[in-house]
This record gives sequence, C-alpha cells and structure tokens, in this order.
Amino acid sequence: MPSPQVASDRCRVLLKISGEALGDASKGPLDASVLNQLAQELVGLREELGVEIALVVGGGNIWRGTHGVDMGIDAPTSDNIGMLATVMNALALQSAIEALGQPVRLQSAINMAELAEPYIRRRAIRHLEKGRIVIFAAGTGNPFFTTDTAAALRAAEIGAQIMMKGTHSGVNGIYSADPRLDPSATKYDHVGYMDVIARDLNVMDMTAVTFCKDHDIRVIVFDVTSPGNIAKAWRGEIGTVVD
Repeated sequence: MPSPQVASDRCRVLLKISGEALGDASKGPLDASVLNQLAQELVGLREELGVEIALVVGGGNIWRGTHGVDMGIDAPTSDNIGMLATVMNALALQSAIEALGQPVRLQSAINMAELAEPYIRRRAIRHLEKGRIVIFAAGTGNPFFTTDTAAALRAAEIGAQIMMKGTHSGVNGIYSADPRLDPSATKYDHVGYMDVIARDLNVMDMTAVTFCKDHDIRVIVFDVTSPGNIAKAWRGEIGTVVD
C-alpha cells in the first residue's frame, strides 16, 4: 500500500474518529481507558513524527439523529442534539490529551464561548502551526450533514493533505463486503474515489467521498479501536487508501 506521507517539510492530517470508538458497551458512552489510549497515540504522532493533527469526532455513542426522528423529534432538532453530543466527546478528548501535556484547542461550529473557541479557519491553522492539536466539534453547524462531511470540509479548509477515517468496526480497511459476515470478502489496499461511489462501499457518507475527490484529499480508512493503529495507518501498514 502506498505510504500516506507526502514530500514536504510539514504534513497536516485530519483524523475523523467515530463517536462509538470512544466508549464500551459495558462501560457507557465514554471509557477513560479508551480516551487515554487515543490521547497517547495522538501525542506520539505529533511529537515523534511531527505531524500537525486536527480532529473531528462523531457523536454516535451518545446520540444519533435517527434516534430522535424515531421518537417523533423533527430531523433538524434531532441533528442539533447530535451536534451537542460531538461537543461532549470533544471535551472529553481535549481533557485526555491535555493530561499528557499536549496543548489542545477546541473549536465549535456552534457558538458556545464558555466551552470552546468559535470555528475560525485562520485561527485553526495558526494553532496547528504552533504545534497544538485542534479538535473541531459540532459538525458543520448545520443539520442534515454528517460528521464525515464535516471532516472532509475541515480537511479542505485547513489544507490537510490526508484525511484518516478511524472506524469502530474492528475491520482494518475497505472490503468488497462485510468480512464479519462474508469470509470470502476481498480487502482493498487501494481504491479510487469513483470505485467507492460506484460500488457503494459504504466507507463513509458519499457527500464526504465526493468532496474529498473534488479537493484531492487522500483518505485512509482503518480501525481506530486497536492500540497503535493510528501510527500504523499513518505509516501505510494497515487500512485502505482512497484517492
């Protein structure tokens, strides 16, 4: 699999972490050991490899828009609740990373000055240049858009060369079918954007895939729940590259 790293003095990555990856079925939506593990891996990537890191975290461990719709809540309101769930996850990640001595800045697409900075693109880039990890919360700030699409949008805005999509599926990459259900499923080490769309591979929201294609952002899909996988995916040892 081709290495994700690019030939430049500075490499910037946007890591999308599934909300479900932060919890444990037996321990609730947030698991301290998982948060600490992720924080250690992110700090290692920042300090040892010098990668500039921005994060977008989902909120599915706390709330999904479809949950509210099923309860009779209108879709925009339910999505707004989901955006608030991403802020809760982002605050937890921020705390875990800061506990290791790594400076972090949390920016929210929804104004909540007591908890986070407003999302300002130039300020986010400046934080990254200063070696801070930046966490983007509240998705795009608009209903009907997934956090996958928010991640693709932020990646383009901050000039990230790579978007790493960390799933919680236990499956390290993209397959022709779900390998947990179909033992004959074939793993793709490398696949094109159009193949993902044409084959409906359900890697992430198709709006996000199209956006990454239009803005030439390489995507790495991998399982983020196993210790050490973030660095392994970065080095091209696991996962699937989409470009």
